[in-house]
Amino acid sequence: MSKLRLAIVGAGPAGIYAADLLIKSELRDFDVSIDLFDLLPAPYGLVRYGVAPDHPRIKGIIRALYEVLDRGDIRFFGNVQYGKDITLDELKQHYNAVIFATGAVKDADLNIPGIDLEGSFGAAEFVNWYDAHPDFTRTWPLNAKVVAVIGNGNVALDVARVLAKLPEQMLETDIPANVYEGLKASPVTDVHVFGRRGPAQVKFSPLELREATHIEGVDCIVYDEDFQYDDASREAIDSNNQTRVMVNTLEALREEPQNTGAKRRLHLHFFSSPAEVLGEGGKVAALKIERTKLDGKGGVGGTGEFREIPVQAVYRAVGYFGSELPEVAFDAKRGVIPNDGGRVAPGVYATGWIKRGPVGLIGHTKSDALETITNLINDKATWWQPTAPSEESVVELLESRGVDYVGWPQWLKIDAHEVSLGEAQGRERVKLVEREDFLRVAKS
Repeated sequence: MSKLRLAIVGAGPAGIYAADLLIKSELRDFDVSIDLFDLLPAPYGLVRYGVAPDHPRIKGIIRALYEVLDRGDIRFFGNVQYGKDITLDELKQHYNAVIFATGAVKDADLNIPGIDLEGSFGAAEFVNWYDAHPDFTRTWPLNAKVVAVIGNGNVALDVARVLAKLPEQMLETDIPANVYEGLKASPVTDVHVFGRRGPAQVKFSPLELREATHIEGVDCIVYDEDFQYDDASREAIDSNNQTRVMVNTLEALREEPQNTGAKRRLHLHFFSSPAEVLGEGGKVAALKIERTKLDGKGGVGGTGEFREIPVQAVYRAVGYFGSELPEVAFDAKRGVIPNDGGRVAPGVYATGWIKRGPVGLIGHTKSDALETITNLINDKATWWQPTAPSEESVVELLESRGVDYVGWPQWLKIDAHEVSLGEAQGRERVKLVEREDFLRVAKS
């Protein structure tokens, strides 16, 4: 029986699912040895660094990913940069194939005038700040009283909820001290979320919408003019349970408005297409939107009616975008690695968001990984023939370069340290932020 030595670059859900599915696959007639590399000193990718810290269900996903890595049949190498610490040529020397599962961490562009004014931000940048991503800023300018969030997906709702929520409620989560202090100093009173289409076309999931509309100490406000439905909308409501739940949630807010007089308000606007960010002295002063209307086919068109909403900050949550990797083809328009069912080139594969673009939930990532793994197994004849396939040779390469990689045993130390930091404050965990701190604990 032959053996597959496989490298996976990216230790988020896409990479971990691919490894797990390959190990469990009944299609293979060979042994496998899998090494999982990640740029960060922590595993779990966007589940740790891309989701708001007050999402309890994320803990369940992390638990499932933890159990896969803790079995001992997949090696984890954190704090290893592909293209610098290990190259594609070197992967060919040590492995039969590589799967890229590097996801997407940058913001997609929104090409409207004024989007580059001071006070205009990408939502992904803000998420990286509040999730304590080691490679992003430690401070954030939270000085706006009125904020606009552009987008009608879960990230838009996460950003709006974190901005509007009373900071002391975030202390139940794993946010580090710098994020809590930043949120605590925020003078925000109103957060406006703008979507181009109507209540029946939103991209939220019901759980996210429910969380956003029931924040303690925050009134959630909707507007009568935004409740328009055409035949395509009614069909979506009748045929899709998720759409029906979300429309019902929004209609309930319309029928029984939240007007407790809370000091903070979350406004949900529909049929509002961003046209321009208006500035004053180089800083954001307002968001100009065009009212839209349903076109009868599930889409919308402009009405020619424009409105200006005074705001001091704008967050665009219009999607994530993948990053180019050294020596790998890249579609700069879509932000993905061009592929056919996960196949990129002989021995090179892709899965997750870098394969299909930043769409879909965790469940899509599993079926996506299954397609890639099935094709990889079927491509046995085109695998690379490594000259140094032993498991030790990769460790020797990284050590010869002085790479401070974090293995699974070291991650368990870091994990336990974060939990102990939390226990000292009566919390479940407190995240480490700086790479040096990760490495210090890993070596302790």
